[in-house]
Amino acid sequence: MKKFFSRFQGSFYMFVESVRMSVNNIMQNKLRSFLTILGILIGVAAVIALITTISGVSNSISDSFTSMGAGTMTLTITGTELKTGLEEEDMQAIAALDHVEGVCPSITLTSTITVGDVSDSYTVSGKNDYFFVQTPDAVERGRNFSRIDTDSQNRVCLISAGLVNSHFYGVDPLGRTLYLDNRDFTVVGVLSEDDDLSLSTLFTGAPDVYIPYSTALKLSGLTSVNSLTLYIDDIESADIVEAELEVLLDPLFNYEDDVYSINSMESIGDTMEEMMGMMSMLLAGIASIALVVGGIGIMNMMLTSVTERTVEIGLKKAIGAEPGQIQLQFLIESFLLSIAGGIAGIILGLILSATLCNIMSIKFTISYGAIALGVGFSAAVGIIFGWSPARKASRLSPIDALRRM
Repeated sequence: MKKFFSRFQGSFYMFVESVRMSVNNIMQNKLRSFLTILGILIGVAAVIALITTISGVSNSISDSFTSMGAGTMTLTITGTELKTGLEEEDMQAIAALDHVEGVCPSITLTSTITVGDVSDSYTVSGKNDYFFVQTPDAVERGRNFSRIDTDSQNRVCLISAGLVNSHFYGVDPLGRTLYLDNRDFTVVGVLSEDDDLSLSTLFTGAPDVYIPYSTALKLSGLTSVNSLTLYIDDIESADIVEAELEVLLDPLFNYEDDVYSINSMESIGDTMEEMMGMMSMLLAGIASIALVVGGIGIMNMMLTSVTERTVEIGLKKAIGAEPGQIQLQFLIESFLLSIAGGIAGIILGLILSATLCNIMSIKFTISYGAIALGVGFSAAVGIIFGWSPARKASRLSPIDALRRM
Protein backbone atom coordinates (compact mmCIF):
# COMPACT_ATOMS: atom_id res chain seq x y z
CA MET A 1 0.00 0.00 0.00
CA LYS A 2 2.85 2.33 0.89
CA LYS A 3 4.58 1.53 -2.40
CA PHE A 4 1.40 2.25 -4.33
CA PHE A 5 0.89 5.59 -2.51
CA SER A 6 4.50 6.57 -3.18
CA ARG A 7 4.10 5.77 -6.90
CA PHE A 8 0.87 7.74 -7.06
CA GLN A 9 2.49 10.71 -5.31
CA GLY A 10 5.38 10.62 -7.75
CA SER A 11 3.03 10.55 -10.75
CA PHE A 12 1.03 13.45 -9.32
CA TYR A 13 4.15 15.58 -8.80
CA MET A 14 5.29 14.76 -12.32
CA PHE A 15 1.93 15.85 -13.71
CA VAL A 16 1.98 19.11 -11.73
CA GLU A 17 5.51 19.83 -12.91
CA SER A 18 4.50 19.12 -16.53
CA VAL A 19 1.64 21.60 -16.21
CA ARG A 20 3.93 24.22 -14.68
CA MET A 21 6.50 23.84 -17.44
CA SER A 22 3.79 23.97 -20.12
CA VAL A 23 2.41 27.20 -18.67
CA ASN A 24 5.91 28.70 -18.50
CA ASN A 25 6.58 27.83 -22.13
CA ILE A 26 3.26 29.35 -23.22
CA MET A 27 3.98 32.55 -21.29
CA GLN A 28 7.47 32.83 -22.77
CA ASN A 29 5.95 32.95 -26.27
CA LYS A 30 2.99 35.25 -25.60
CA LEU A 31 2.40 36.56 -29.13
CA ARG A 32 2.74 33.17 -30.79
CA SER A 33 0.51 31.57 -28.16
CA PHE A 34 -2.12 34.30 -28.59
CA LEU A 35 -2.21 33.87 -32.36
CA THR A 36 -2.54 30.12 -31.89
CA ILE A 37 -5.36 30.54 -29.36
CA LEU A 38 -7.11 33.03 -31.66
CA GLY A 39 -8.05 30.35 -34.19
CA ILE A 40 -9.74 28.23 -31.52
CA LEU A 41 -11.36 31.32 -29.99
CA ILE A 42 -12.95 32.37 -33.28
CA GLY A 43 -14.19 28.85 -34.03
CA VAL A 44 -15.77 28.28 -30.62
CA ALA A 45 -17.26 31.80 -30.54
CA ALA A 46 -18.86 31.23 -33.94
CA VAL A 47 -20.33 27.87 -32.89
CA ILE A 48 -21.67 29.21 -29.57
CA ALA A 49 -23.09 32.40 -31.11
CA LEU A 50 -24.82 30.59 -33.98
CA ILE A 51 -26.31 27.76 -31.94
CA THR A 52 -27.47 30.02 -29.09
CA THR A 53 -28.95 32.65 -31.42
CA ILE A 54 -30.74 30.08 -33.57
CA SER A 55 -32.06 28.44 -30.41
CA GLY A 56 -33.46 31.80 -29.31
CA VAL A 57 -35.02 32.39 -32.73
CA SER A 58 -36.51 28.88 -32.69
CA ASN A 59 -38.03 29.41 -29.23
CA SER A 60 -39.42 32.79 -30.30
CA ILE A 61 -41.01 31.27 -33.41
CA SER A 62 -42.41 28.39 -31.38
CA ASP A 63 -43.96 30.82 -28.86
CA SER A 64 -45.41 32.87 -31.70
CA PHE A 65 -46.96 29.80 -33.29
CA THR A 66 -48.44 28.79 -29.95
CA SER A 67 -49.92 32.22 -29.30
CA MET A 68 -51.32 32.43 -32.83
CA GLY A 69 -53.22 29.22 -32.80
CA ALA A 70 -52.74 26.80 -29.94
CA GLY A 71 -55.61 24.35 -30.07
CA THR A 72 -56.73 25.18 -33.61
CA MET A 73 -56.79 23.17 -36.82
CA THR A 74 -57.41 24.40 -40.34
CA LEU A 75 -59.22 22.29 -42.90
CA THR A 76 -58.63 23.23 -46.54
CA ILE A 77 -60.84 21.71 -49.23
CA THR A 78 -59.82 21.36 -52.88
CA GLY A 79 -62.90 19.27 -53.57
CA THR A 80 -64.04 17.14 -56.48
CA GLU A 81 -66.17 17.74 -59.55
CA LEU A 82 -69.24 16.53 -57.66
CA LYS A 83 -68.52 18.29 -54.36
CA THR A 84 -66.40 21.44 -54.35
CA GLY A 85 -66.56 22.30 -50.63
CA LEU A 86 -68.45 22.09 -47.36
CA GLU A 87 -72.15 22.81 -47.02
CA GLU A 88 -73.82 24.13 -43.86
CA GLU A 89 -74.81 20.64 -42.69
CA ASP A 90 -71.23 19.41 -43.21
CA MET A 91 -69.88 22.16 -40.95
CA GLN A 92 -72.50 21.35 -38.31
CA ALA A 93 -71.40 17.69 -38.38
CA ILE A 94 -67.77 18.72 -37.93
CA ALA A 95 -68.70 21.04 -35.04
CA ALA A 96 -70.44 18.10 -33.35
CA LEU A 97 -67.23 16.00 -33.25
CA ASP A 98 -65.73 15.17 -29.86
CA HIS A 99 -63.23 17.75 -28.52
CA VAL A 100 -64.35 20.34 -31.11
CA GLU A 101 -65.66 23.44 -29.35
CA GLY A 102 -66.71 25.20 -32.51
CA VAL A 103 -65.83 25.95 -36.13
CA CYS A 104 -65.29 29.07 -38.17
CA PRO A 105 -65.61 29.10 -41.98
CA SER A 106 -63.27 31.43 -43.83
CA ILE A 107 -63.83 33.01 -47.24
CA THR A 108 -61.29 35.43 -48.68
CA LEU A 109 -62.18 37.90 -51.42
CA THR A 110 -60.57 40.87 -53.11
CA SER A 111 -63.20 43.58 -53.47
CA THR A 112 -63.38 47.19 -54.53
CA ILE A 113 -64.31 49.36 -51.58
CA THR A 114 -65.80 52.77 -52.24
CA VAL A 115 -66.25 55.52 -49.67
CA GLY A 116 -67.50 58.76 -51.18
CA ASP A 117 -65.47 59.34 -54.32
CA VAL A 118 -62.51 57.17 -53.25
CA SER A 119 -62.28 53.56 -54.47
CA ASP A 120 -59.56 50.97 -53.95
CA SER A 121 -59.07 47.19 -53.77
CA TYR A 122 -58.93 45.53 -50.37
CA THR A 123 -58.84 42.04 -48.89
CA VAL A 124 -62.22 40.99 -47.49
CA SER A 125 -62.66 37.99 -45.19
CA GLY A 126 -65.91 36.25 -44.39
CA LYS A 127 -66.20 34.92 -40.82
CA ASN A 128 -68.94 33.78 -38.47
CA ASP A 129 -69.78 35.00 -34.97
CA TYR A 130 -67.80 32.16 -33.30
CA PHE A 131 -64.55 33.57 -34.70
CA PHE A 132 -64.95 36.63 -32.48
CA VAL A 133 -65.82 34.47 -29.47
CA GLN A 134 -62.33 33.00 -29.83
CA THR A 135 -60.70 36.38 -30.57
CA PRO A 136 -62.44 38.77 -28.17
CA ASP A 137 -59.73 41.43 -28.53
CA ALA A 138 -60.02 41.62 -32.31
CA VAL A 139 -62.47 44.54 -32.20
CA GLU A 140 -61.30 47.80 -30.66
CA ARG A 141 -64.52 49.79 -31.04
CA GLY A 142 -68.07 48.87 -31.97
CA ARG A 143 -69.47 45.34 -31.91
CA ASN A 144 -68.72 41.87 -33.26
CA PHE A 145 -70.89 39.87 -35.61
CA SER A 146 -73.92 38.14 -34.11
CA ARG A 147 -75.66 34.91 -35.07
CA ILE A 148 -78.43 37.03 -36.62
CA ASP A 149 -75.89 38.74 -38.92
CA THR A 150 -74.73 35.34 -40.17
CA ASP A 151 -78.14 33.70 -40.51
CA SER A 152 -79.74 36.74 -42.19
CA GLN A 153 -76.76 37.50 -44.47
CA ASN A 154 -76.69 41.06 -43.12
CA ARG A 155 -74.54 43.57 -44.95
CA VAL A 156 -72.45 44.69 -41.98
CA CYS A 157 -68.67 44.92 -41.75
CA LEU A 158 -65.70 45.44 -39.47
CA ILE A 159 -62.86 47.52 -40.90
CA SER A 160 -59.16 47.80 -40.11
CA ALA A 161 -57.50 50.82 -38.54
CA GLY A 162 -55.60 51.37 -41.79
CA LEU A 163 -58.83 51.60 -43.77
CA VAL A 164 -60.21 54.04 -41.18
CA ASN A 165 -57.17 56.29 -41.68
CA SER A 166 -57.40 56.17 -45.47
CA HIS A 167 -61.18 56.53 -45.92
CA PHE A 168 -62.60 57.91 -42.65
CA TYR A 169 -59.82 60.21 -41.50
CA GLY A 170 -61.13 62.55 -38.82
CA VAL A 171 -64.58 60.94 -38.95
CA ASP A 172 -66.12 58.27 -36.72
CA PRO A 173 -66.76 55.34 -39.10
CA LEU A 174 -69.25 53.52 -36.84
CA GLY A 175 -72.68 53.48 -38.44
CA ARG A 176 -71.42 54.88 -41.73
CA THR A 177 -71.83 53.21 -45.12
CA LEU A 178 -69.21 51.91 -47.51
CA TYR A 179 -69.65 50.01 -50.75
CA LEU A 180 -68.16 46.58 -51.49
CA ASP A 181 -68.43 45.91 -55.21
CA ASN A 182 -71.26 48.45 -55.37
CA ARG A 183 -73.21 46.88 -52.48
CA ASP A 184 -73.78 49.01 -49.42
CA PHE A 185 -72.43 47.79 -46.06
CA THR A 186 -72.76 49.36 -42.63
CA VAL A 187 -69.61 49.69 -40.50
CA VAL A 188 -70.37 48.20 -37.07
CA GLY A 189 -66.85 47.93 -35.66
CA VAL A 190 -63.18 48.86 -35.98
CA LEU A 191 -60.49 46.17 -35.70
CA SER A 192 -57.68 46.46 -33.19
CA GLU A 193 -54.31 47.50 -34.58
CA ASP A 194 -52.63 44.93 -32.31
CA ASP A 195 -54.78 42.04 -33.56
CA ASP A 196 -52.44 39.02 -33.81
CA LEU A 197 -52.35 36.76 -36.82
CA SER A 198 -54.17 33.46 -36.56
CA LEU A 199 -53.42 30.19 -38.32
CA SER A 200 -55.92 31.00 -41.07
CA THR A 201 -54.21 34.34 -41.84
CA LEU A 202 -50.61 33.26 -41.25
CA PHE A 203 -49.64 33.19 -44.93
CA THR A 204 -52.25 35.57 -46.38
CA GLY A 205 -51.98 38.36 -43.82
CA ALA A 206 -54.72 40.03 -41.85
CA PRO A 207 -57.69 41.22 -43.97
CA ASP A 208 -58.80 44.84 -44.23
CA VAL A 209 -62.52 44.08 -43.87
CA TYR A 210 -64.52 41.35 -42.14
CA ILE A 211 -68.06 40.53 -43.25
CA PRO A 212 -70.36 37.60 -42.27
CA TYR A 213 -69.29 34.50 -44.17
CA SER A 214 -72.84 33.90 -45.43
CA THR A 215 -72.81 37.39 -46.91
CA ALA A 216 -69.40 36.68 -48.47
CA LEU A 217 -70.81 33.51 -50.09
CA LYS A 218 -73.64 35.52 -51.61
CA LEU A 219 -71.30 38.32 -52.69
CA SER A 220 -68.93 35.90 -54.43
CA GLY A 221 -71.59 33.62 -55.89
CA LEU A 222 -70.18 30.58 -54.08
CA THR A 223 -72.34 27.86 -52.53
CA SER A 224 -69.79 26.09 -50.34
CA VAL A 225 -66.87 26.80 -48.02
CA ASN A 226 -63.30 25.70 -48.83
CA SER A 227 -61.56 26.70 -45.60
CA LEU A 228 -62.64 25.91 -42.06
CA THR A 229 -60.93 26.53 -38.70
CA LEU A 230 -61.66 24.05 -35.89
CA TYR A 231 -61.26 25.12 -32.26
CA ILE A 232 -60.24 22.18 -30.06
CA ASP A 233 -60.81 21.99 -26.30
CA ASP A 234 -57.53 20.13 -25.67
CA ILE A 235 -54.30 20.37 -27.67
CA GLU A 236 -53.48 16.77 -26.77
CA SER A 237 -56.65 15.66 -28.58
CA ALA A 238 -55.54 17.04 -31.97
CA ASP A 239 -54.66 13.58 -33.32
CA ILE A 240 -58.03 12.19 -32.23
CA VAL A 241 -59.90 15.07 -33.88
CA GLU A 242 -57.88 14.66 -37.07
CA ALA A 243 -58.69 10.95 -37.23
CA GLU A 244 -62.42 11.58 -36.64
CA LEU A 245 -62.36 14.35 -39.23
CA GLU A 246 -60.90 12.01 -41.83
CA VAL A 247 -63.59 9.41 -41.07
CA LEU A 248 -66.24 12.09 -41.63
CA LEU A 249 -64.74 13.66 -44.76
CA ASP A 250 -63.69 10.58 -46.73
CA PRO A 251 -67.24 9.42 -47.60
CA LEU A 252 -68.29 13.03 -48.35
CA PHE A 253 -65.70 13.18 -51.11
CA ASN A 254 -66.08 9.56 -52.30
CA TYR A 255 -62.77 8.50 -50.71
CA GLU A 256 -60.78 10.34 -53.36
CA ASP A 257 -57.18 11.31 -52.61
CA ASP A 258 -55.81 14.83 -52.18
CA VAL A 259 -59.20 16.53 -51.92
CA TYR A 260 -58.56 18.08 -48.51
CA SER A 261 -55.71 18.85 -46.14
CA ILE A 262 -55.65 19.24 -42.36
CA ASN A 263 -53.09 21.52 -40.73
CA SER A 264 -52.54 22.46 -37.12
CA MET A 265 -50.33 25.09 -35.54
CA GLU A 266 -48.57 22.34 -33.59
CA SER A 267 -47.58 20.44 -36.75
CA ILE A 268 -46.38 23.62 -38.43
CA GLY A 269 -44.43 24.52 -35.29
CA ASP A 270 -42.82 21.06 -35.17
CA THR A 271 -41.81 21.34 -38.82
CA MET A 272 -40.38 24.79 -38.16
CA GLU A 273 -38.38 23.53 -35.17
CA GLU A 274 -37.02 20.65 -37.25
CA MET A 275 -35.93 23.07 -39.98
CA MET A 276 -34.30 25.37 -37.44
CA GLY A 277 -32.49 22.39 -35.92
CA MET A 278 -31.14 21.35 -39.31
CA MET A 279 -30.05 24.94 -40.00
CA SER A 280 -28.36 25.08 -36.60
CA MET A 281 -26.40 21.89 -37.32
CA LEU A 282 -25.44 23.14 -40.79
CA LEU A 283 -24.19 26.50 -39.54
CA ALA A 284 -22.41 24.87 -36.59
CA GLY A 285 -20.69 22.53 -39.04
CA ILE A 286 -19.55 25.47 -41.16
CA ALA A 287 -18.33 27.34 -38.07
CA SER A 288 -16.45 24.22 -36.95
CA ILE A 289 -14.16 24.64 -39.95
CA ALA A 290 -12.58 27.52 -38.01
CA LEU A 291 -11.88 25.08 -35.18
CA VAL A 292 -10.10 22.73 -37.57
CA VAL A 293 -8.03 25.64 -38.86
CA GLY A 294 -7.25 26.56 -35.25
CA GLY A 295 -6.22 22.96 -34.58
CA ILE A 296 -3.83 23.07 -37.52
CA GLY A 297 -2.37 26.25 -36.00
CA ILE A 298 -1.81 24.41 -32.71
CA MET A 299 -0.11 21.54 -34.48
CA ASN A 300 2.13 23.96 -36.38
CA MET A 301 3.11 25.77 -33.17
CA MET A 302 3.80 22.54 -31.30
CA LEU A 303 5.94 21.15 -34.14
CA THR A 304 7.91 24.40 -34.11
CA SER A 305 8.22 24.14 -30.33
CA VAL A 306 9.56 20.58 -30.59
CA THR A 307 12.19 21.73 -33.06
CA GLU A 308 13.21 24.67 -30.88
CA ARG A 309 13.36 22.55 -27.71
CA THR A 310 15.29 19.59 -29.12
CA VAL A 311 18.22 20.14 -26.78
CA GLU A 312 15.89 20.47 -23.77
CA ILE A 313 14.21 17.19 -24.69
CA GLY A 314 17.59 15.50 -25.10
CA LEU A 315 18.74 16.64 -21.67
CA LYS A 316 15.54 15.42 -20.02
CA LYS A 317 15.91 12.02 -21.64
CA ALA A 318 19.59 11.88 -20.67
CA ILE A 319 18.72 12.33 -17.00
CA GLY A 320 16.04 9.65 -17.08
CA ALA A 321 12.82 11.18 -18.42
CA GLU A 322 10.65 8.54 -20.07
CA PRO A 323 9.06 9.02 -23.53
CA GLY A 324 5.61 9.02 -21.91
CA GLN A 325 6.58 11.93 -19.66
CA ILE A 326 7.86 13.96 -22.61
CA GLN A 327 4.73 13.19 -24.60
CA LEU A 328 2.51 14.14 -21.66
CA GLN A 329 4.16 17.54 -21.29
CA PHE A 330 3.59 18.48 -24.93
CA LEU A 331 0.03 17.16 -24.84
CA ILE A 332 -0.69 19.27 -21.75
CA GLU A 333 0.72 22.33 -23.48
CA SER A 334 -1.44 21.72 -26.54
CA PHE A 335 -4.49 21.07 -24.37
CA LEU A 336 -3.98 24.27 -22.35
CA LEU A 337 -3.70 26.35 -25.52
CA SER A 338 -6.87 24.84 -26.92
CA ILE A 339 -8.94 25.01 -23.72
CA ALA A 340 -7.89 28.64 -23.15
CA GLY A 341 -9.16 29.47 -26.64
CA GLY A 342 -12.32 27.48 -25.94
CA ILE A 343 -13.15 29.33 -22.71
CA ALA A 344 -12.46 32.73 -24.29
CA GLY A 345 -14.54 31.68 -27.31
CA ILE A 346 -17.48 30.70 -25.09
CA ILE A 347 -17.45 34.09 -23.37
CA LEU A 348 -17.19 35.95 -26.67
CA GLY A 349 -19.84 33.72 -28.28
CA LEU A 350 -22.33 34.38 -25.47
CA ILE A 351 -21.71 38.13 -25.69
CA LEU A 352 -22.26 38.05 -29.47
CA SER A 353 -25.39 35.93 -29.09
CA ALA A 354 -26.84 38.22 -26.41
CA THR A 355 -26.16 41.23 -28.65
CA LEU A 356 -27.81 39.59 -31.67
CA CYS A 357 -30.83 38.52 -29.62
CA ASN A 358 -31.19 42.06 -28.29
CA ILE A 359 -31.01 43.50 -31.82
CA MET A 360 -33.65 41.02 -33.07
CA SER A 361 -35.79 41.56 -29.93
CA ILE A 362 -35.87 37.88 -29.01
CA LYS A 363 -35.29 36.21 -25.67
CA PHE A 364 -31.67 35.28 -24.97
CA THR A 365 -31.30 31.83 -23.45
CA ILE A 366 -27.97 30.24 -22.61
CA SER A 367 -27.58 26.92 -24.40
CA TYR A 368 -25.63 24.67 -22.05
CA GLY A 369 -25.46 22.04 -24.77
CA ALA A 370 -23.66 24.53 -27.02
CA ILE A 371 -21.24 25.40 -24.19
CA ALA A 372 -20.52 21.71 -23.59
CA LEU A 373 -19.99 21.26 -27.32
CA GLY A 374 -17.59 24.21 -27.43
CA VAL A 375 -15.54 22.97 -24.46
CA GLY A 376 -15.51 19.39 -25.69
CA PHE A 377 -14.61 20.35 -29.23
CA SER A 378 -11.78 22.65 -28.17
CA ALA A 379 -10.36 20.03 -25.80
CA ALA A 380 -10.56 17.37 -28.50
CA VAL A 381 -8.82 19.67 -30.99
CA GLY A 382 -5.99 20.25 -28.52
CA ILE A 383 -5.46 16.54 -27.90
CA ILE A 384 -5.90 15.38 -31.51
CA PHE A 385 -3.73 18.04 -33.12
CA GLY A 386 -1.19 18.01 -30.28
CA TRP A 387 -0.71 14.26 -30.30
CA SER A 388 1.54 14.10 -33.37
CA PRO A 389 4.03 16.78 -32.18
CA ALA A 390 4.02 15.23 -28.68
CA ARG A 391 4.76 11.81 -30.12
CA LYS A 392 7.53 13.26 -32.27
CA ALA A 393 9.09 14.85 -29.17
CA SER A 394 8.88 11.61 -27.17
CA ARG A 395 10.62 9.61 -29.93
CA LEU A 396 13.63 11.92 -30.26
CA SER A 397 16.94 10.19 -29.62
CA PRO A 398 18.78 11.83 -26.69
CA ILE A 399 22.15 11.35 -28.48
CA ASP A 400 20.90 13.09 -31.66
CA ALA A 401 19.35 15.84 -29.58
CA LEU A 402 22.51 16.48 -27.55
CA ARG A 403 24.62 16.71 -30.72
CA ARG A 404 22.86 20.01 -31.48
CA MET A 405 24.26 21.64 -28.32
